Amino acid sequence: MLFNSLPFMVFLPVVFVFYWILLKKRLQAQNVLLLVASYVFYGWWDYRFLTLIAASTLIDFFIGLALTKKNLLRWKKPLLWVSIVFNLGMLGVFKYYNFFIDSWMEAGQALGFNMHFSSLQLILPVGISFYSFQTLSYTIDIYRNKIKPTSDFIRFAAFVSFFPQLVAGPIERASNLLPQFSRRREFNFEFAKSGIHLIIWGLFQKMVIADNCATFVNNIFNNYENLNSLTLALGSVYFAFQIYGDFAGYSNIAIGTARLFGFDLMRNFNYPYFSRDVAEFWRRWHISLSTWFRDYLYIPLGGSRGSRKEQVRNVFIIFLVSGFWHGANWTFVVWGAIHASLFIPLLLWRTNRKNLNGVAQNNLLPGFREFLHILLTFSVVCMAWVFFRSPSISSSFGYFSSFFENFGLSTEYLSIGRYSTELLLLIALFISIEWASRREEHPFAGKQKFVKTSVALLMITMFGVFSKHSDFIYFQF
Repeated sequence: MLFNSLPFMVFLPVVFVFYWILLKKRLQAQNVLLLVASYVFYGWWDYRFLTLIAASTLIDFFIGLALTKKNLLRWKKPLLWVSIVFNLGMLGVFKYYNFFIDSWMEAGQALGFNMHFSSLQLILPVGISFYSFQTLSYTIDIYRNKIKPTSDFIRFAAFVSFFPQLVAGPIERASNLLPQFSRRREFNFEFAKSGIHLIIWGLFQKMVIADNCATFVNNIFNNYENLNSLTLALGSVYFAFQIYGDFAGYSNIAIGTARLFGFDLMRNFNYPYFSRDVAEFWRRWHISLSTWFRDYLYIPLGGSRGSRKEQVRNVFIIFLVSGFWHGANWTFVVWGAIHASLFIPLLLWRTNRKNLNGVAQNNLLPGFREFLHILLTFSVVCMAWVFFRSPSISSSFGYFSSFFENFGLSTEYLSIGRYSTELLLLIALFISIEWASRREEHPFAGKQKFVKTSVALLMITMFGVFSKHSDFIYFQF
């Protein structure tokens, strides 16, 4: 069920009314309702997906309980590995099996061997990468004695399947979200109003920015051989705002929807395109994933405590794994490797934590040097996005080859299609709004909320409702 669809517009108010009016002050009944609603929400795509999330929930619930049993202490590590192998095994089969089989056969053929292996006709379950990591963090934190397991299956199942953030995050930790299912929840008008503001802003990001960028991105990337440098550069910029508006939009809608039910989810984006280096970009982009890899992979590998060689190794591992997490394609691995290569010099020069303060702090505009750093960081991020968006490594290099071979600055593509010039104005408006709101959680958190909300709704009507809707990009991950 899509956030920007008619079924969800019916689903959300129905669940809201049952939750706050019919089941008010009945905590367990509210949790049961959220669990049922979440399974309806998830099963809307394909009811067969429910068996996987149910299996993951059952296994990690009972493993979590077993990890604290005194008579099972000697089985503590094997039990943790059962959880790890099961969750990563699901990912491996449904997301990466065919990729590894195809890569193995291609490598064999390159060496002169004629190998044949059967691939599987599998549908990638929506959101499997997100809820697998969420349940994994639960068992790992219990193993580390950071949290205690819950004995309430309904609460745990609702935590795993909580519909606002189930499909594309934020990837919540049990230490933050699970206790919220145990506390009595009172309706807070101001908290709910902030949730509605987040939903409206998320719809603006998705429907006005991302969906309108998508039309041009698809045309440019599908015809890059015949387009000039300016057009190809615009293609990478359009995709940068498409994926940002798409993913940040989903996260904001998810966080806002959760607030309607009295839940507080972690922030997932913090104006990443105002970053002054790649290290700052990753502190602002997909925060729930980057912190997950930091806590459950980077630090266990040794983090930045070892030698310089070990630090470089750890950074490469975390970025390559992060890239591969996004999909079964070498383009994502290259994308991760590019970011690792940009991050490592900052680590070696010990400047990776230089930009911890807010950008242009106490100033309306950034200084000239700060602006150049923002522009340079955005440029290299856009360059890396070309690999992320391209269907193959060869097409990625073909895109860059056309950029240099077909050098030209004419606006050949701006005159093609609907909203061409308007799209650039929309992006400029979007940047201006975010810049003015960079110290706030979202643009409606500051002054003149009514005016900003009204303008956003008007823009959604003008450029969003009649745009070509597309699925959220991160559904495929």
